[in-house]
Amino acid sequence: MSVTAMSETAPDLSVIVHGRNVQDHLPALLDSLDAHPLTGVEVIVAAVGDWAREVAERHAPAFTVLPLPDGAGDAAARSAGAARARGRWLHFVHAKDGLPVGAPPAVAERAGALPDAVEVLLLDHVRSSWRASGLPSPDGPRLARAGRAGESLALDDRAGLLRLTPLLGNRAVRAGFWRAHERLLTTEDEPFAAYAALLLADRVACLPHPAYEDRRLRPESLPPPTAAQRYALVDRYEALLGLTADRPAVHGVLYDLMIRDCLHTFARAGMPDDVAREFFHRASVTARRHRPEGLRRPAGLEGVRRSLLEEGAYGRYRALRTASHARRGVRAAARTGRRRAGTRLRTLQYRAALARPLDPHLAVFSAYWNRGVACNPAAIAAKLAELAPGVHPVWVVTAQGAALLPPGTDHVVPGTRRYWEVLARAKYLVNNVNFPDAVVKRPGTVHLQTHHGTPLKRMGVDQLPYPAAAHGLDFQALLERVDKWDFSVSANSHSTRMWQRAYPSRHLSLDHGYPRNDVYYTAGPAEVRAARERLGIAPGRRAVLYAPTHRDYEAGWTPRLDLAALADRLGEETVLLMRAHYFYDSAAAPSAPLAGLRRTGRLVDVSSYEPVEELCLAADALVTDYSSIMFDYANLDRPIVIHADDWETYRTTRGVYFDLMAEAPGPVARTQAELTEILTSDAWHDERAAKARTAFRRRFCEYDDGRAAERVVRRVFLGEDERTLPPVLPVEDRTPAPSPEEATSS
Repeated sequence: MSVTAMSETAPDLSVIVHGRNVQDHLPALLDSLDAHPLTGVEVIVAAVGDWAREVAERHAPAFTVLPLPDGAGDAAARSAGAARARGRWLHFVHAKDGLPVGAPPAVAERAGALPDAVEVLLLDHVRSSWRASGLPSPDGPRLARAGRAGESLALDDRAGLLRLTPLLGNRAVRAGFWRAHERLLTTEDEPFAAYAALLLADRVACLPHPAYEDRRLRPESLPPPTAAQRYALVDRYEALLGLTADRPAVHGVLYDLMIRDCLHTFARAGMPDDVAREFFHRASVTARRHRPEGLRRPAGLEGVRRSLLEEGAYGRYRALRTASHARRGVRAAARTGRRRAGTRLRTLQYRAALARPLDPHLAVFSAYWNRGVACNPAAIAAKLAELAPGVHPVWVVTAQGAALLPPGTDHVVPGTRRYWEVLARAKYLVNNVNFPDAVVKRPGTVHLQTHHGTPLKRMGVDQLPYPAAAHGLDFQALLERVDKWDFSVSANSHSTRMWQRAYPSRHLSLDHGYPRNDVYYTAGPAEVRAARERLGIAPGRRAVLYAPTHRDYEAGWTPRLDLAALADRLGEETVLLMRAHYFYDSAAAPSAPLAGLRRTGRLVDVSSYEPVEELCLAADALVTDYSSIMFDYANLDRPIVIHADDWETYRTTRGVYFDLMAEAPGPVARTQAELTEILTSDAWHDERAAKARTAFRRRFCEYDDGRAAERVVRRVFLGEDERTLPPVLPVEDRTPAPSPEEATSS
């Protein structure tokens, strides 16, 4: 372990990591701590919930892990961590945040050298969001100036330090000081605790170097604040100002902060009128009660705003804001008018449809950018017809794809009048990608995002650091589409965490399994035999499905295997089912050897074959690289072989969420020769391969048990309570569809 072994003496610093594994940021934080020496530092992880506990336990015993129940708040987690801490100083680090390299030892060294009178050490920090990381904070210059004034400072002489960002993470506190004031400092309101620690300290010191990373989560990914939480902002300052009544310099700065904070919240929070009126009234009462004697308001519009707040003039303040917004609106309309001219007709048609009532019995389905009836949306639509036949499905399909639809499928073609009408009026919109940006999220509509795979590669905003994957993506527009989701379907807890991280919004995760995978548990011998017959696979022959994925770093399709040579080595009793990724029109070049293999039925191009689930049922084994088909196929508990000839390049250019080479579902081949050796020996289906597949299946087929579509339909379309849905069957109790060999013998 990289953590320096602790002696019997108390460490200088206890880093207390606390909270839930919010949007899966905790692993990076703990990995960074564990990757560098932590001289004089102990790490305690107060892990809230199973996900945080599982992540933290990977670092035990180097770190002390304190498992806490899922409902434990941040204040309880901080208290639990502090109670176990042995350090002379405490540094509270939220699980969503980070620590710059070398920060804990630097804090420990600085804190350890401070006089006993110093009770709080103020730290600089950097800021990160989904857009960027490591941005400097505005606190650095103020800390540098204060630091030059001396090693030990009194807040009354440096009241401007109250203007530092109110985070517990940008201040380390002496353990004895924390315990003496823990009753006041233990609160869910972190800014209150941060301010109070500064107000209660006799002396403070400064470290004007970044020692904390404040990661700002998208507001759209957090639950909207309640009215009580809005009012709590005023209560915070009411309590804090009560601590400073006899400290005029400190009181004046804190009062100014309160006014700014309240005005900013009132202007930007979008509160309902009744909540806004009450918030304004409470802020006005507090402002008048604590207004310092002789305080002069700033000039200009800011002074007018403050005056109206202190007077409680809610009506006049709203009128001032309305006039200001109107002026900005006129300017914005002038800028955007020209851009809208080209879409005026569509806009008029769509707006007319939006003015009509929602149809509670209408559902719009789409899959793979309107390619046809497929994937999770198709499985949901089929179960919907069974459980809720009163809901009418309409599929969005391209003009080319319409000819391939099952008979009787009601559909619309993008851009037509009826297309905009059904999108405007449908209560339910179901997709495994996203609907266009122009689609309005109407009150009462339900957007169901089903996804179309389990993520190995980085997705959503996690693609930002990878230019090959991020090229051409408008991430702001992506997140605006994501913000329309109400539900997100997940097949396993790994996916749930990654979707919350890659698509930070308020959507609710449906941990019900992928509906498209139900067939792997409901199909019997007859269905398996029928799938093979449709593909022309004779009984007794081995069928190997080869399904490689797309490479962002390549302009087009690059064959990664010599299929003719592979087929020759595998022999006449093996059929290769070749399926190219849907981004490509064809998988293999029309060479003479391949043409010959096709004529004999030893190679079948199934790139256009639908549904892909039938291919999986028909195959004795799967060969893939990094395609998400491996996660679905694992449900069948049949052999999987990974061909990873370019893993390092793929991992570097696209980014991945876990090391497939270390956690593969079966044997891994890095060359064609290795792949051939695996497939011509027992390695593809031996005991070692089965053991790897079992671990992989347990992790990634977690919620797939054959009833996923039923759970989704009951929850979303029938509105049933989560607790009444059919429970997920444990992996060991499931019986997948029979293998081709079993189906033939039955």
